[in-house]
Amino acid sequence: MLTREQILARKTGAGKATLPDGEEVAVRALTRDEVIVVQEIKNLADQDNYIIAKGMIDPVMSVEDVAVWASTGSAGDLVAVSEEIQRLSGLDQGAAKSRISAIRDGT
Repeated sequence: MLTREQILARKTGAGKATLPDGEEVAVRALTRDEVIVVQEIKNLADQDNYIIAKGMIDPVMSVEDVAVWASTGSAGDLVAVSEEIQRLSGLDQGAAKSRISAIRDGT
C-alpha cells in the first residue's frame, strides 16, 4: 500500500508526441486540477490550446503561443500533441466522457 509521502511524491505520466513529419515533443498528463479548468473553458479551440500549453513540456509554450501555432501551423501537429496528452491523462476516446463526468460529479 502506498504511504502518504509516496502518494504526494507521484508525478504525472510523461511521454513523447510524434508529429506527422516524425519530429517529437515531450508531453505529460494533465493534473486533475487542470482537467477541471479545461471543463470550464467553453470554446473548443481554447480548450485544446490550454491542454497543449499545460501538457507540452519540451518545448514549453504559453496558451498564446499555442494559439499562434494553431492559426499558422499544421492541424496534424496539434492533433498529435493533444491526443497524446489526452491519452496520458486517461481522457482519450471513450474514456474522455466517463472520466470528465466523474471528475465533474466528484466521483
